[in-house]
Amino acid sequence: MEQFTEEEKAILTPFCSNIDRDVFALLNLPEVVKGALFSRYSRSDKPLRRLLLDEFIKNEKTGFSEIVSYAKSAGMNQIVATQKAEEFYDRILLGFGDDSVAELGGAHVACENVSNIASKILEDSRLGISPLEKSTRYVYFDKKTGGKYLYLEEPKIMASRHAELYKETCDGLFESYAKWIEPLRKYLTEKFPRREESERAYNSSIKAKACDILRGYLPASTLTNLGLFGNGRAFEYLLIKMYSSPLAEINGTAETMHAELSKAIPSFVKRAKGEFGGPTIKYLKETRECMQALADKAFEDIEPEATIQNNRDAKEVTLTSYDSDAEEKVIAASLYPHTALPLQQVREKANAMDSGERAKIISQYLGNRLNRRHKPGRGFEHAYYEFDVLMNYASYRDLHRHRVLTQQRQRLTVKHGYDLPKELAEIGADREFRERMQEAEEAYWKISKDLKDEAQYVVPFAYKIRYACCMNLRELYHLVELRSTPHGHPDYRRVALKMLDEVKKVQPSLVAGMKFANYSDAGLERLESEKMIDKRIEETKRKYGG
Repeated sequence: MEQFTEEEKAILTPFCSNIDRDVFALLNLPEVVKGALFSRYSRSDKPLRRLLLDEFIKNEKTGFSEIVSYAKSAGMNQIVATQKAEEFYDRILLGFGDDSVAELGGAHVACENVSNIASKILEDSRLGISPLEKSTRYVYFDKKTGGKYLYLEEPKIMASRHAELYKETCDGLFESYAKWIEPLRKYLTEKFPRREESERAYNSSIKAKACDILRGYLPASTLTNLGLFGNGRAFEYLLIKMYSSPLAEINGTAETMHAELSKAIPSFVKRAKGEFGGPTIKYLKETRECMQALADKAFEDIEPEATIQNNRDAKEVTLTSYDSDAEEKVIAASLYPHTALPLQQVREKANAMDSGERAKIISQYLGNRLNRRHKPGRGFEHAYYEFDVLMNYASYRDLHRHRVLTQQRQRLTVKHGYDLPKELAEIGADREFRERMQEAEEAYWKISKDLKDEAQYVVPFAYKIRYACCMNLRELYHLVELRSTPHGHPDYRRVALKMLDEVKKVQPSLVAGMKFANYSDAGLERLESEKMIDKRIEETKRKYGG
């Protein structure tokens, strides 16, 4: 254990969670300093605290005291400190060409008043960025600001001949959404009367149910707020992708985000444009445009297979491909870490096993799973399944959150029809709902003649989007068991369970252990979860008082 003098301990204490243990956290340091420190750490034989002390704090050339606003420089303007930090970063990392250094620091960013088209692009990053978005399940979207409903007045549409049509269509959708909140709330309280649960839990469950039913009205232009936490490398690539987008909103958001990140982690995002980012932006644009032209030519005479509008039996989930030898792959990968043999030799042994031996190994590997959080091991990552999914945009937004798998979505369109919640028919709102969907469809076709990408903004959440997703067996367990829980929205629950059903048809032995997939029906989906929140509230009161 590195030994420090009392003076050194006093200097280090503000920046380390302890001075005398092997595991500690860094405190009170800008992200850029932490990133530089860790990268230097990888090429030094010094312990981290000694490195921080000798080469950072005591090295006058680094300007450390000014950067962290410590000692005599306390209260220093943070912008000036960040500028000094960038100079510091460049000095320390001179000769470090590894992009991974930018993964050692990060930032929190809030993106407010962006559309539900933009929010999906902001949340597309598979790794490196963690998003959290305002929920359409817990918040009503019926409010106006300055006399206007909260939807994006898309710049290109507003500058076109379609401006009034666009506004009339979006306003109409929001008017119907707002109009039916109270009748629906009243209907739900009559259908699901309160029992032993608390008033808070009951009211929250009714509101969630109403929001779930009504969200189909919301156009993709609906404004939302989201927060992002990510590392510098992930933000840099996100900015590059956003700069390459054909949508003006995404380009504008990229400019704003880049400017703000440059105040927080300038060294990590400065390459998102210019000599490094520029060619990559150009590459992404050219590739997208080329592939669009090829697709337009190859499929110009082909229409999608007919979708039965509003029919629950329409093909929502299709298993398009899977590993025919998945069972052998999973068994071999499960046994491999426990041998000293090459993987190929283990796989040959697995291939020679009979069905009974295989079933026993799979069962033992799954073990005694007590809940869905008991994940199968990484051996299950050796089998892959590809699905083509057709589902309403509202619920796609929930499954989109599973970013570790591979997914690609098509443009949001009106070609595939929409879902009509049965509760709207039960309260007599179905006719108006269909009328609003028809108005949106007509507006979409008119706008798309001139602005194909921008026409997406007028499409309501109820309309279906097609997307493909490829995942391994381990992720399938996670997705299905999580998204089939009774408190989830019925639409994405149905899709998740259909994924399971598709795999059951071809490889039942591999999903036999998915015992927390839940086919039960729920009335007020959020009620049990709200009861659990009540319990936690009471526990907190007992613990802290109040």
